[in-house]
Amino acid sequence: MASNPSPLSDKKLASLLQRLGQRLSAARLARNWTQAHLAAESGISLATLGRLEAGRSVQLENWLRVLAVLGLLEALDELLPDPGADPRLELRRKLRAGRLRKRASSRPAKDRRPATGWTWDEDR
Repeated sequence: MASNPSPLSDKKLASLLQRLGQRLSAARLARNWTQAHLAAESGISLATLGRLEAGRSVQLENWLRVLAVLGLLEALDELLPDPGADPRLELRRKLRAGRLRKRASSRPAKDRRPATGWTWDEDR
């Protein structure tokens, strides 16, 4: 049974994991935290955190635990946004609800004269 080749080669994957591990280490050090502190706060072992920072393969759950402790979990929304939170869809919904007008209506109103009493020159 032949498998489809991955668009991400093993070499590129290893490089990406290495960069993510370096960024994780930098985020930890920016907070002046030890590996032991971050591991304990995240509920993972020190060895697992070491693997994360070394760019080795670990379970996604461990990444999520560490990102949550670092306050970076919300950044995943930018990476993989909720399809229901598409701002274009939200704008369209607001437009339909009449809360936000984009342009004038294409249907003329029966009486568009303002209540202020003034008139256009053509109306005289």
